[in-house]
Amino acid sequence: MNKNLKRLLLAAVTIPFLGASTTFAQSSKAQHFTDNSISQKVSTMPAIFPAPVYMELGKGNILLGKSVVLVSSSTVDAGTSALVAQILKGAGVQSVKAAKKLPKKLDATYIVLGTQQDSQVLDALKQITSTTDTAASGYTLASKQMDAGALITLVGKDVNGLYYAAQTFRQLAQRGSIPALVINDHPALPIRGTIEGFYGKPWSMEEREKHINFLATVKANTFIYSPKDDPYARDRWREPYPAATLKELEKLAAISKNNHINFVYAISPGPTVCFSDPNDLQALLNKFEVLRGLGIRSFYVALDDIEYKEWNCELDSITFGPSGAEAAARAQAHLLNAVQADIKKVDPTAPPLIMVPTEYYDAKETPYKEALRKHLDSTIVVQWTGTDVVPPSISISDARNATKAFGRKTFLWDNYPVNDYGESAGRLLLAPYLQREAGLSQELTGIVSNPMNQEVASRVAVTGIVAFAWNDKDYDADRTWKFAARELAGWNSEVSEALLTFFDTQHLAPTFGTHPWQPQAPYLKSILDKVEDRMANGDAPSRQQAITQLAEHAAYFTQVPEIIRSGNVDQGFITEAQPWLDAMVLWGKALSSTAAGLAATNQGDSSANVHFDQAKKYAAEAEAIQSTPGATRVEGPVKVADGVLDRFITKAPNLIRF
Repeated sequence: MNKNLKRLLLAAVTIPFLGASTTFAQSSKAQHFTDNSISQKVSTMPAIFPAPVYMELGKGNILLGKSVVLVSSSTVDAGTSALVAQILKGAGVQSVKAAKKLPKKLDATYIVLGTQQDSQVLDALKQITSTTDTAASGYTLASKQMDAGALITLVGKDVNGLYYAAQTFRQLAQRGSIPALVINDHPALPIRGTIEGFYGKPWSMEEREKHINFLATVKANTFIYSPKDDPYARDRWREPYPAATLKELEKLAAISKNNHINFVYAISPGPTVCFSDPNDLQALLNKFEVLRGLGIRSFYVALDDIEYKEWNCELDSITFGPSGAEAAARAQAHLLNAVQADIKKVDPTAPPLIMVPTEYYDAKETPYKEALRKHLDSTIVVQWTGTDVVPPSISISDARNATKAFGRKTFLWDNYPVNDYGESAGRLLLAPYLQREAGLSQELTGIVSNPMNQEVASRVAVTGIVAFAWNDKDYDADRTWKFAARELAGWNSEVSEALLTFFDTQHLAPTFGTHPWQPQAPYLKSILDKVEDRMANGDAPSRQQAITQLAEHAAYFTQVPEIIRSGNVDQGFITEAQPWLDAMVLWGKALSSTAAGLAATNQGDSSANVHFDQAKKYAAEAEAIQSTPGATRVEGPVKVADGVLDRFITKAPNLIRF
């Protein structure tokens, strides 16, 4: 494990040691999760997510007030203009006056928007700083009190960079003012976002729209439409989409464009395609042409999870020889090269074709990878899931090995937090994004997350993945995780603490094996382990102190679901998490009964077993709660801090020995 990441993981679960005279770290209110460094103060560096490449604090604070003057360049697109207008309204600005240029002396707050192609915008920026971020999609945001007013400049290297400057301005301006500062920033990776590539119930069009809007707020730039259960993209890929579906896809493409998100359409013809049949090639091109008419310019052919050692047609056997991994790679390259050639012919400025190979994980040399490396057009982007389907970690050397195996830097398809496989049954995966080595941005072309069937809940991990892809060098997993909770809570501190307590019960991150790559409920476990230690090694008064604090935490634990439900949390999250929240209430009651049993035992009260039996009943009720029918590919009873809560409650009757 990377040392920095390991330190972050340990920091995320540490609470003060429970000695004879100490108490739990305000566990009853989950204060462990409080991170004051995220709150914005004029005297300290503001917290921006993803972390900017460079930020320097100036002097003073600029109050936006009721009125500002906007100098907007012709290079500003409609999406950025709309975002800035929304930000100003949310910050309490009631009047936005338009001006063509800056006056010699400022008597109000002026906001200048534009790209580096506009000399007037650059001249305004030079009044504050001589530095400019010139990287692709980079931006400079600078602000300063000047004369009797103030100047705020948002300058993009290009239109995408300008949009990202506006997203940073959104975070800064939430309280109606921003500090004087200079930010130079740009993404480490050119592709950052989400691939809807899971099995089971696909997202609805409304959920996709919401997710695309969310992606924009964290400076992602890619959404890959690849639901495995879209019949017109897989089983019936040759057939045209119904008119109603085309309308919905057109709307998504428009929303994506407005949010500076590249909407990528993926098709999965592998189960039935005949690679050498010109009719199948034409069917692919026809489908792409129809979608191109909707405003979609980026395309993807998925060849994962298919049988590649048997041909689907006799013509492939004649063309490529006996079936097998090496022949399959040659056949796939033949088809994909033709598709890429057509894309460049029809739309020379379109992004290159993306593909995911049949051997999409590990970097071991195989006949398939060797043939794909030799025959696939070098401009086609290849996706790779890491060292395994669900890798516990990914290092720089892993990515270098993948580059060697596929003959190009790969595009990481990270199967986190996807929960469509057996080991993830009954789970929401809400742990922070960890164990991807800083520096990977030098060895990859991009990273996208394969999320859960639960769209809103997926945002917790996706926020981390996009933040890492933006700036892997300065990525702070723990602070980004807490930021995701605060965003989901509408920046209500009580609700965000409750969410983090709930996230902790869904912290386990499984792999395809028996050993998860992130532990379950590390914060709760640290509390219960210390209780267990005190019961075994403390005297009666110290045991009672620990039991009292355990009872307080159990009471808070029981209240957490109601705090979340009554807060300003996206209703989609409440719906998605309902079975887990219901189970958490019962587990909280079980923990309260356990604390009562321990107290009775400590006092020599014969009622202890009554409390312990009640705890078992609550636990049994919690364990019987099922996941929402049809919501995920693998259904079953929901799991809440499993291996931690259930273990403690089972052991509790025997913890105190006289």
